[in-house]
Amino acid sequence: MFKRHFFLVAAAVLVGLMAIAAVMRIAFAEEGGGGGPGGPGGGRGGGQAVAVAVVGPREFSDQIRVLGVARGLRSVNITAPASELITRVMFRDGQYVRAGQPLVELQAREEDADIIDARARLAQAERDYERTKTLADRGIAPRVLAEQAEADLEVARAGLQAAQARLGDRVIRAPFSGFLGLTTVTAGTLVGPNTVITTLDDVSTVRVDFPIPERFVGVLRPGTAITARSDAFGQETFGGRIALLDTRVDETTRAVIARAEIPNPGGRIRPGMSMNVSVAQGVRTNLAVPEAAVQYEGENAYVFRIAQGERGATAQRVAVETGAVEGGFVEILSGIDAGDRLVGSGLNRIQPGAPVRPVGQAGAAPAAAPARKAAR
Repeated sequence: MFKRHFFLVAAAVLVGLMAIAAVMRIAFAEEGGGGGPGGPGGGRGGGQAVAVAVVGPREFSDQIRVLGVARGLRSVNITAPASELITRVMFRDGQYVRAGQPLVELQAREEDADIIDARARLAQAERDYERTKTLADRGIAPRVLAEQAEADLEVARAGLQAAQARLGDRVIRAPFSGFLGLTTVTAGTLVGPNTVITTLDDVSTVRVDFPIPERFVGVLRPGTAITARSDAFGQETFGGRIALLDTRVDETTRAVIARAEIPNPGGRIRPGMSMNVSVAQGVRTNLAVPEAAVQYEGENAYVFRIAQGERGATAQRVAVETGAVEGGFVEILSGIDAGDRLVGSGLNRIQPGAPVRPVGQAGAAPAAAPARKAAR
């Protein structure tokens, strides 16, 4: 009987001790930030586990970013000089043609008749001249008649050349080398001066026209380098230079049109494409942090600086003034100093003054490396 009561009392004491241990464990966990190893509170060290971003210098480029339109170095709509039927089409859609290459032949019945008439007149004028010149050389005819016959011969020759020129106008030729566009005309199509037979573009080099705010007119000049990007080619960039600036500033937009020329091997950039143009204005060095380390609220920006205190590291919310955003980094103009350690990511889980536990470094190597050297 005594043994039975002894075991019951021992079991009750053991259960009580287990309950006390559980309560104490919960209490100590709450003081340390909550949660066990791997839990949301950060584990044995206490506080939220965070990656660290170190504030350091980084180069930023001053750039003007505007939208422009690509145009061929030379572009033209091929039209007919007069209303006439097409008798022959001598090109294919998209074909590359040389300057002077025939493209379309127009009906030329009247011009053909004029050629026949002009040749007949020339032949008669040549016979008259030879006969009159022979008589004048023998002294049978006056010299003035020979001179008149020579003048008539020159008129006949000019008449033939004019007829041939009119016939030549019935063959439409490429004014310069380039690529032809699509066409819908065929033999038998009636065309006129307002009918676009096809288009011709010289795209070996493209011109991009874009507006520049007037405040930059004094710092931009022909030869300034630019980069351009089209949505058609993703993040691929094309380099070129400003060729000239317009002579006038638009009174409404307060901008001047700049024209850049971009080499276009292979004709990848096509006339009419929208181009995002960037004009570099120089390079400056300033403090920078990763974009993930900056929290925005309206027009204000904040970071969480990691501060060491008596009870460990805490996250202090600090207002900063930001500048450019480039290459995944934010330029910091004021608010923090080089070498400061910041919470590098997951800012939505951090409360001001909350304990944190640095466990690694955020992706800030390019900005952080100079800062570490300065700290030494």
